[in-house]
Amino acid sequence: MSASDLEKLEKRLGVVFKNKDLIRQALVHRSYLNEHPDFHLGHNERLEFLGDAVLEIVVTEFLYLNFLSTPEGDLTNWRASLVNAKMLYKVAAELNIEECLYLSKGEMRDKNKKSRQFILANAVEAIIGAIYLDQGMNAAKKFILKNVVTKLDDILRNQKYLDPKSRFQEKTQEQKGITPHYQILDEVGPDHAKIFTVGLYIGEKLIVTGKGSSKQEAQIEAAAAGLKKMGW
Repeated sequence: MSASDLEKLEKRLGVVFKNKDLIRQALVHRSYLNEHPDFHLGHNERLEFLGDAVLEIVVTEFLYLNFLSTPEGDLTNWRASLVNAKMLYKVAAELNIEECLYLSKGEMRDKNKKSRQFILANAVEAIIGAIYLDQGMNAAKKFILKNVVTKLDDILRNQKYLDPKSRFQEKTQEQKGITPHYQILDEVGPDHAKIFTVGLYIGEKLIVTGKGSSKQEAQIEAAAAGLKKMGW
């Protein structure tokens, strides 16, 4: 990424980094280092780990302080809707992060939407981690409130926070008289960055599959796809 490209990115992020290597590293996917072992920076997974924690506490604090009479269960669902991979991918698209990623040639050619979605979602978390290290919690909080928490109104307006797993279970029990269950079909990637594929079953019948960076996220995606397939 050239100096001018970096400057444009900083403008979109609303952050001018003191340590430019931090923002560069936030955009380095592990695959890039396989082809460029002499690259002077590491991959972004440790920054992603940090950014995930910062994102979680900022969103949790905002919900806690601004929705004083809302039950804990609803706040948990709202938070999950704000910090999941799908939402962070949307943030990445709005900030045009994809053109700045350091990817291997193979990853650059791979246009698999789901795979790229997770890479970009993880990059947003890494960027948050980089902002936190470079300028502290207030700067990270400002970025999160502007780019993530502002999505809450749309989530509440369209009831996107409703838990698909609970809805699918209620509908299945109502329509079929049985409880659906989930089974892990596949796991790929290193322990700290696995992608899970989960099957959603009614009885012995596989209805749909879902993918996610956690078992819970994969189950939620499967349940949402199941609701759509069953017309519920």
